[in-house]
Amino acid sequence: MPTRHVALYPGSFDPITFGHLDVIGRGRRLFDELIVAIGRNPGKNQLFSSDERVAMAETLIAQMMKDKPEGALVRVEAFEGLTVDFAREIGANVLLRGVRNLSDLQYEIQQAVTNREVAGLETAFVVAGSSFAYTSSSLIRQIAALGENLDDALESMCPRIVIEQLKIKKREKHPQLERLRAAAKDEG
Repeated sequence: MPTRHVALYPGSFDPITFGHLDVIGRGRRLFDELIVAIGRNPGKNQLFSSDERVAMAETLIAQMMKDKPEGALVRVEAFEGLTVDFAREIGANVLLRGVRNLSDLQYEIQQAVTNREVAGLETAFVVAGSSFAYTSSSLIRQIAALGENLDDALESMCPRIVIEQLKIKKREKHPQLERLRAAAKDEG
């Protein structure tokens, strides 16, 4: 058994939510070190650039560590490629995953078994708090695309810094938000 437990919490964080921050906060109590790994998924059209996602996460996590200094240090890193390769590269020995519901659990168990078989990496699951059970980055992007008052619509789902960045993307008519608007219009 390793003497230090280094966890990797991978995801796209597009955008980061209160649910993500909840998992990070819980992970700080479980591991010696936690790396939030912001990945680029070529299968997804991302709203925020890697640099934007890293900057938001770093700001929010720095505030978390200032407000609650007890717990593991957290660092944020961007990566491309396979999560297991990045985990090996940085010396992580466990993956941290948040689970919101049964659908998440089914998918996450399949990934956990694959990661253990392929790379020898264990996965630790943290169950989302009830207030985060139905929050997802994709839902937040839909609300940003279709909603009028983002402050009221998103205040329970994501931090103020994220809402402000979403407003900018909306004003700039970001292509991903415009695609979501067009798709909703076509369905309606």
